[in-house]
Amino acid sequence: MADETVKQPLVISVILNTNRRDDTLACLASLEKSSYSNLQTIVLDNASIDGSLDAINRRFPDVTVIPLQENKGYAGNNNVGIQAALELGADWVLVLNEDTIVDEECISKLIQVGEVNSKIGIVGPMVYHYDEPVGIQSAGGWLNSRWESGHIGLNEADNGQFKQPHPVEWISGCAILVRRAVIHQIGMLDERFFYYWEETEWCLRYRRAGWTIMHVPYAKLWHKGVQRDYKPNPNVTYYNTRNRLMFMKKHGAPLSAWGYTWYQLVRTYVTWSLLPKWADMVDHRAAMGQAILDFLRNRWGMRHGIH
Repeated sequence: MADETVKQPLVISVILNTNRRDDTLACLASLEKSSYSNLQTIVLDNASIDGSLDAINRRFPDVTVIPLQENKGYAGNNNVGIQAALELGADWVLVLNEDTIVDEECISKLIQVGEVNSKIGIVGPMVYHYDEPVGIQSAGGWLNSRWESGHIGLNEADNGQFKQPHPVEWISGCAILVRRAVIHQIGMLDERFFYYWEETEWCLRYRRAGWTIMHVPYAKLWHKGVQRDYKPNPNVTYYNTRNRLMFMKKHGAPLSAWGYTWYQLVRTYVTWSLLPKWADMVDHRAAMGQAILDFLRNRWGMRHGIH
């Protein structure tokens, strides 16, 4: 076993925790059962007040815990962990949501695919809904000519329709395994996004630099967030709106995509404003309006005025 460990590239998982003690402990417990032996873990704690730090240190003393000094969102906070992982010599960095459960063979299978070709820069697992063990949440991501994005296979039952590793446009940010060389060449997550669209933008940067992004359907993981009945709050509307526009601007979306996007935004805003059946969307309408204004003002990072 020792010889096998030496031959395996070092994988360091990075988990961001914000008052999600029980979820983080469950995620760490699943990593502890991993068949992949050359694995280390960093937990970034975002000023939790639920006893997370003590619980993690007590239950998992080998896990490195880094208290964050400032909340920079999914992108900025995870960059702290990514940088720490690189400094510890990681060959691959696994950015992992705290509300995930990782199959014991997941990391081994991801690495097997990633190491096949040195031009594979990112690999990701099959993500299932936690409360639907074979209900697909993401088999990788798509991005169309209108610069809309979504998850391949979303809410389908896994009947073996995804059999082999396949290239995709992007990988779900709940579990994204990134090669060290790619991070050094292209950089880390764009902290301006704060959260939403940051993993899509990261993957697009990598693809445009010639790296391949692969989804591995037989590497399995279960994610507690974004279930079928998921109802996003106004903050999601804000970040999704502003960051999609920033994504398009940063990467030079064509005029056709801009025209379609602005049409969709204006139509939605007017609908939420005028039709009585959408009266309960007033907070979302305000969030969308603020997002558009902030995009036009080049105001990024955390949503202002929201605590």
